[in-house]
Amino acid sequence: MSEKNALLNLSQSLLDSIVEGNWQAYAELCDESLTCFEPEARGHVVEGLAFHQFYFPDSPTKKKVNTTMASPHVRLMGDVAIVCYTRLTQLFDASGAAVTRAIEETRVWQKKDGQWKHVHFHRSVPT
Repeated sequence: MSEKNALLNLSQSLLDSIVEGNWQAYAELCDESLTCFEPEARGHVVEGLAFHQFYFPDSPTKKKVNTTMASPHVRLMGDVAIVCYTRLTQLFDASGAAVTRAIEETRVWQKKDGQWKHVHFHRSVPT
């Protein structure tokens, strides 16, 4: 498997862990010093995993949700890689209607001791 495909698979695994509410899988993919800019941070850079753990339920979710990385692009720069895409999330709202949400994401991965770790991300809602 190419490094680009491996990074796409890791990124999809990260998204799957979020949808499934699987904190252990998410934390294993991330570096402890993970930083981010995301809508929930209200314009502030957040460092560490504690902020993110708050959003994971105490037990895994059982909702039917599908996440797709649309138009993914991978840029390798030695032991650092950038993966960017539009994340499409399909789910059912409270009335049972199918809904698709889009958010633009850039994920930065760093190879540490031969293993890729998620070290930074930026999420923004398209206007």
